[in-house]
Formats: sequence, C-alpha cells, structure tokens
Amino acid sequence: MNSIHHIIPIKFSDASIFKELFRIIYEMKVVVGSLNPVKVEATRLVFKKFFGEVEVYSVKVETSIPAQPIGIEQVLRGAVERAYQALSSMDGSDYGIGLEAGLIPYPGTITGYLNHQICAVVDRELKATFGSSMGFEFPSEVIERLGRKEVKEAEEVMEELTGIEKIGEAIGAIGYLTKNHFKRLDLSIQAITSALIPRLNPNLYTARWPRVDEILR
Repeated sequence: MNSIHHIIPIKFSDASIFKELFRIIYEMKVVVGSLNPVKVEATRLVFKKFFGEVEVYSVKVETSIPAQPIGIEQVLRGAVERAYQALSSMDGSDYGIGLEAGLIPYPGTITGYLNHQICAVVDRELKATFGSSMGFEFPSEVIERLGRKEVKEAEEVMEELTGIEKIGEAIGAIGYLTKNHFKRLDLSIQAITSALIPRLNPNLYTARWPRVDEILR
C-alpha cells in the first residue's frame, strides 16, 4: 500500500519563518575584545537589531597602545588589535569586535581634542570595517593633567571629578557631562552601528576592504 506524503511548502517570503529557520540552523557568533560590560551589551543590542539572535562572548585582550591612546593611528590600532584577538580566541567565530576610545586632535577646539569611540569589526577573512561614535571634549583639567603626565588615562581624572568609581564601565564621562541624557552605551552603539554599515550594504562598498595584516604591519 503506497503511502502519500503531503509536503507543505514554506513561503520564504514570510520573513519571520525564514528568520526562525535560519536561527535554528545557524546562530551567528560574535566575540568582543573586552570584558567591559558596556561594550558587550552594546554589541549584543546592535547585532540583535540587524541580525536577530546572536551568541555574544567577551574575552580579555592586550593591546600594544598606551592606556590613553592619542591620535587616530593609536585608536584605530587598538580597535583592530582588540577585534582580531577576539576573533582568534574562539573557534567558529564570525566577527571580532574591537572598541577603543581615544583623543583625536581637533584644531580650534577648547582643549585641542575630541574623544571618540572607534569600532573595528573583523570577519573570518580578516577584513576590517570601521565606525566612530560622536566626539566630545573632556573637561580642561583632564587634558591638562594628561599633558603633564600626572595620570595615565582620562578615566582617572573623571573618577576624581565625579566620584564615580569605574565610570568607564558605567555611564562613562559622557553620561556625567550630559546629565545622563547620553551614556557610554549610546556611544558604543553608535560606533558599532557605523562600523557595520559597509557590511549591511556590500553592493555599495565595492572598493577593496583592508585586511588586519595590512593595518597592523
């Protein structure tokens, strides 16, 4: 006796069904090159928004740059080193995320610098894309004491000024300076989101993407 199997076609135009099938078969793995909970949460929020449920891990990494990076070269290098080490730390990782905050010279500003968070996203092919948060100025005392080498990084001065221990792992300097209207989480989200733009629109970014080994040589 022949049995008849009824096959119910799946409508792949139904985005929710396709998304769920994809999630069951394959879940993206993202590794953040930092144990800072703000950076990890920002990564989770951004990747979930664009890609659905993802596995997000964090690892402690070491970079070759100073505790307080100054200049775009140092900040970019720190971000790339973090992203590359994160990607390399776990088998099967799809992306490594590196977030580095640093002072970028800006002529004509009060202190001469704006603080930016730079994000590097590195994939399995070791191609890197970059993004930045909005920039803001630290209080004058922060830059002056850094210039006199009284402290190793801006966070030390901000902790003294605000009384908030480990402010960089909480609201950040931006949280205090904006009366909590913007927090470090917001800046991290901005940086990660902008670093993903070429990956969300690869058809528009047809020039050759830089590789980690080229950037770090």
